[in-house]
Amino acid sequence: MTRRSCAIYAVGLTCALLLVTGIALFAAQTFRNIMHNRLKKEIVLVEGSRVFESWKTPPPPVYMEFFFFNLTNVNEFLQGAKMEVKQVGPYTYREYRYKENVSMVENDTMVSAYNTKSFVFLRERSVGDPAVDNITTVDIPAWAVMNKAKGSFLKSMMVNALGVDLFSTHTVHDLLWGYEDRLLTSLSATSSDVEKVFGLMHKKNGSNDGEFIYHTGQQDYMDYGRVKTWKGQSKLTFWTSDQSNSINGSDGSAFHPLLNKDERIYIFTPDLCRSIYMEFEKDVEVKGIPAYRFTPPRSVLASKEENPANEGFCVSPKECLGTGLLKVSPCRKGAPVVASFPHFYLAEDKYVEAIQGLSPQREHHQTYLDLNPTTGVIVRANKRAQINVLVQKLSGFPKTRGLKDTIIPVMFINESVVIDDASAARVQKLLLISNLVSNFPLIIVGLGVILLLVLVILLVRAHREKSEVKRIVFSKSHHATSAEEDTSYSPVNDKEKDEPQNGTFIGLADKADPVA
Repeated sequence: MTRRSCAIYAVGLTCALLLVTGIALFAAQTFRNIMHNRLKKEIVLVEGSRVFESWKTPPPPVYMEFFFFNLTNVNEFLQGAKMEVKQVGPYTYREYRYKENVSMVENDTMVSAYNTKSFVFLRERSVGDPAVDNITTVDIPAWAVMNKAKGSFLKSMMVNALGVDLFSTHTVHDLLWGYEDRLLTSLSATSSDVEKVFGLMHKKNGSNDGEFIYHTGQQDYMDYGRVKTWKGQSKLTFWTSDQSNSINGSDGSAFHPLLNKDERIYIFTPDLCRSIYMEFEKDVEVKGIPAYRFTPPRSVLASKEENPANEGFCVSPKECLGTGLLKVSPCRKGAPVVASFPHFYLAEDKYVEAIQGLSPQREHHQTYLDLNPTTGVIVRANKRAQINVLVQKLSGFPKTRGLKDTIIPVMFINESVVIDDASAARVQKLLLISNLVSNFPLIIVGLGVILLLVLVILLVRAHREKSEVKRIVFSKSHHATSAEEDTSYSPVNDKEKDEPQNGTFIGLADKADPVA
């Protein structure tokens, strides 16, 4: 066997081995499973893990934008006209989030923490000065007091004696961070549980929502970041069914790795006093990082007729609102506060049509999360929610006599975050390693294909050289035969044919005549 033949056999054997091995490993997903198991072990909420420090102090900047609805025709509304509003904003604040008093509990299988938030105003990102700009809106303290006093002659008479304003005007700063309300101040003199100060964000700057206990994800990666208890409770007490009172999912700051498009993402949010869910919408890309976009479907805030599972969120059978709204008065001290998406996005048309100046748009009013499916990291998010007040006729309060039931928008927020460049670079590096390891069998198959091409080239060249050798041998043989034929005896003239002797016939010329 020649050296060339040995090389061909070696290349062929190696090629077959690589192809079979690569295809077998790819079919078994061996390296992919190895990488996924590594991710499951590293993405856990324990000291020293890859994600623990960033979970405690998230590096990407978070911005909170406040948009207010200025009521422009209060007097006409009181006379029966449609309420008109004008959106004013944003008033933007940089939001700093960090977890305090972090400690491992229950034999290091859970982690306890307090989510602290603080806000710093950003004038360059805002439309005006919150300390100067005035907003006319629903007087929420007055409506809260009237709702508590309705049905009681003595209480309603006392409240009327103190004087109530259905609508009021305050600065943006006061509406957000608090002002001393006249009616609440009067009531606090006789009731110690009444607080004098009211603000939509009162006591939420530099404070927390209470203790959370989270699953670390060590036992099951699907539980990574999932809330076990809030304020010591594993279930809520605000609603009328066990399903509605369930605390499901994470707090919105962490999601398990290896997401798929078919699952629902659950988030527990104290602001809404309930858990909500999101579903996959589309593939997106942020700073070169692939992501799945999850967004709340219409069914989350659907009416009980449209989604029977939501019946537990009805405060009472008579206080069950339509699609797109959630009355959160049980966790807002009885105030007639209603939550929705901005401009009543995804709500029934009747709520939009009742207010002049609203225009729900998916681009500006949709809540969504863009999550990298491999790591579960948030690469971009927009949390958008609106605070409304239910204005209606209340027994015992003559000022409300001519009012129709109307959901009046007060303010909506846009809490947004985009992954920072340093974090994006780390995620990209991790994804590159993950892809290389997961696709290593394809690299093996690729090498096998290259060797297959080399084998084909070697076989073609060997075939050509063999054909060339045969052609040369044939040519030499043919040349030798021709040479023999050329050197065989041949008579020079016809006379030789007639002479029996051997030799060459030489014709001599006659001698010249001497005489001549």
